[in-house]
Formats: sequence, C-alpha cells, structure tokens
Amino acid sequence: MTLNKLAAALVAAGVLGVGVAPAFTRDAGPPTAAPAPVTAPAALPGGQIARPDFSVLVDQYGPAVVHISVVGEPRAAGMQRLPDGIPMPQIPGMPFGPHHDAPRSGQGSGFIVSADGLILTNAHVVDQAREVNVTLTDRREYRAKVLGSDRRTDVAVLKIDAKDLPTVRLGQSEDVKVGEWVIAIGSPYGLESSVSVGVVSATGRSLPRGAAPFIQTDAALNPGNSGGPLFNSRGEVVGINSQIYSRTGGYQGLSFAIPIDLAVRIKDQIVANGKVEHARLGVTVQDLNQQLADSFGLPRPGGALISSVEANSPAARAGLQSGDIVRQANGRPVVRAGDLTAIIGMHKPGDTVEFDVWRKRQTQTVTAQLGALEPSPAQTAATKPAGEGRLGLAVRPVQPGEVKGVESGLLVEQAGGASAAAGVRPGDVIVSVNGVEVSDPAEVRKLVEQADKSVALLVQRGDSRIFVPVRVS
Repeated sequence: MTLNKLAAALVAAGVLGVGVAPAFTRDAGPPTAAPAPVTAPAALPGGQIARPDFSVLVDQYGPAVVHISVVGEPRAAGMQRLPDGIPMPQIPGMPFGPHHDAPRSGQGSGFIVSADGLILTNAHVVDQAREVNVTLTDRREYRAKVLGSDRRTDVAVLKIDAKDLPTVRLGQSEDVKVGEWVIAIGSPYGLESSVSVGVVSATGRSLPRGAAPFIQTDAALNPGNSGGPLFNSRGEVVGINSQIYSRTGGYQGLSFAIPIDLAVRIKDQIVANGKVEHARLGVTVQDLNQQLADSFGLPRPGGALISSVEANSPAARAGLQSGDIVRQANGRPVVRAGDLTAIIGMHKPGDTVEFDVWRKRQTQTVTAQLGALEPSPAQTAATKPAGEGRLGLAVRPVQPGEVKGVESGLLVEQAGGASAAAGVRPGDVIVSVNGVEVSDPAEVRKLVEQADKSVALLVQRGDSRIFVPVRVS
C-alpha cells in the first residue's frame, strides 16, 4: 500500500486515534408540529417519475432558517476573510472597503430549534467572533449570545432574546438513506433563504476535519451555507451543513453535513453544562480491502481494522490489539472504519461498549470502558468595546473649510466597536444622527442615550453620503 493510500485509509477522528492532513474546506427542543408534506412523485408516460415538489416544506420551515453575520478581531489591511471565504461587505454607493485594523466580517447560516431563541450553527462560523448578529426571514435582527461552541464537532449554540419564534423539526440522522432527497436552506454568498436540492450520495463519510462521519450530498452548497440545515423530504432536519470539497472555493459536487444526532448531543451538553465532553477509545483504525480481508481470513471486506493501540488507553486496558477487526459495537454492525468512529462519538466518557472482534480467524468479545479526551470548555464569544461611548467613536467639530462640501458636522478621529463594525472610519464626517443635524459631541451622546437598539448616522466620505445603521444595544 502506498503512503497516499494509507493516509486516505486511516480514519481521521480524534476520538479514535491519529488524524491525517486536512483536505476539506469549511464553508457550512423540536416543536410538535407535523412534518411538511411533500407532493408524491407523479408517474409519467414511459415509466418515468417526476421530481417531488418541496415548496410546502420550504414555506413551513424556511422561516426558521436564519442568516448569521459576525464581526471578529481586526487583522491587517487586505481582503478580510473568515473560514467561509466571504469578503468584507461593501456599503452600496460608498467606498467603504477593507482598511487597516478593520474588524473582519463574515457570514453563515443557522436554524432555530426552540421558540425562545435557541439556534444551532457551525462553530467555525462564530469562531473568534466578538459580535454575532442574527437576521430572520422577516428582516428582524437580533444580537446573539454564543452559549458555547465545540471545534471538534464544529457545532455551536446561539441564543437570541425572543419568543414565539418559528422552529424546525429535528429528525434522526441514523435513518438517512443513500439516494433519498435532501434540501439545504441557507445564505450562500450572503443570498439569504436560498434553497438547493439534491440526494444523499453517501453516509458515514469520514473526513479529516470532524469527530464523526458526515452525511455526503450533492446539494449545491457554497460559502455562507455553513451552519444551515439539511432537511429530508419529510421536513425533518437530519444534518448541519458544514463542509464542501473544493479546489476553487466554490461548489464542486461534494457537500458534507454533521449528523443531527451528534449535533443535538453537543447542544444538550452546552446548554446543561457549558462544556463538551468527548469519549475516547484510543485506537487508530482503517477500512479493509479484499486483500486485507484475505490476509485475515475474512470472506469479504467489512469492519474496522485496528492498526495501532495507544499505550495506557481504554482500548489497551480492555485488551484490544493491533490487527483486531471490530465487526460490531454494542450490537451495531461496523462495516467501515467510520462506523466505529460514529458509535464512539455518540457515547460519553465512562460508558461501557462491548465489541465483537475478529482475531486469529475467530470472533471474540472485548468490553471497554471509554475514557475522556482532554477537557475542552465550550468556547464563547466575547464582545469587546472599543473607542469612546456606546458608538465607539471619538469625534470633534469640523472646522470651517476643513472638509470640502461640509459646513458643519463632526469629524471622526477614532472609530471602534459598533461604529467600526458598521463601516465608519477615521476621516468620515457625521452630518446627522437619526435625522437630527449634529455639530457638538454632546448632541450625539444625547441622541444615542435616547435610542433603543440602533441609530442612523448620515456619514459623508469624499463626495458621497449614506445613512449607516449602528447598533447601540
């Protein structure tokens, strides 16, 4: 076996053993309502079958899919990009582009799982964010709190202060079948509420980035779809869209979703404890081909072949050995190495798992008590105020003749916090606040104190003027 084939064969889940080099790009309480019906495929002449109509599903559950925008720590001048590869947005009609020390911005998707504002998304969407904003399909906007995120599984939980929100209906990813229809809803390239349809092209797909095998689909996903839901044809969420395989940065036919069963387990831990615990067996496994099966006396390839066992690990204490082939775990069949990864990933530290292993051409039973990976407190986002006041601005009155075309207003000397996130920067002139012309910093403070959630700044830069909304809550 060549080195490249060996690397491709090894399962890259930390819960089992050593990972291989990453090759994939990151993009991507249920209600009691009945699932959205989907029009049954209609028979056509010649035995053909028409595609089903998913419009009812989209109408019912689309409002529970949200657009997420984040503001992160500043970085050097140049195109600002998050893992999704979304450039810092421009404000139409005004040259508000990236500049030195500008807060980096990014976009993603998410979905509401409880009517009081609990949202699931990807950890990489909110990674290192100091401000997270959520926009609903009815254009309402909320500042979100990151309750926690788990980088290992790429799952994050957000909370917004709202009630009576539309919610999705959660399904079971273990019921997903290859070939069934799936629907993705999200915000690719910032185009909110976009729908794409495809089929499940594989399940149990093990990737270098991920603690459990993914659901592979051919539904078109692009940067900005990260964190959005993957629905089955019954209107149930079966996965969180997380990764695409791409050599161009865009969709090339391979998309991957985190199984919802795993995501819910992570969500429950974050909500209950504020941290996530992962089980550990302590082995590295690989798939079998026919030649390996022949070598171990198996009639056909099947199972997870243990290639190494970590010293002093739960696997070593249980007596598992290199060369063992795990064929069942707690009665569940293990056909591929990824199946074992999924089973371990769904357990907690301290759980006992019974393995049926093929050793020396016969079946043996081995029982192991799972250990724990190194503790990893759920990462949370912190909002860091910058500059002066609620706007994060330092301003002074414009002097006569100082700025062409401006007779009065306030010159921005420093911009940070909420104002910098909105695109205001030093050198801009604030002409008015909420429609009231301003020429003294005290006037701005008074108007901001009277504001509820945001203020509209009329800003002049060069020869252009535009209203810029700045959140103050």
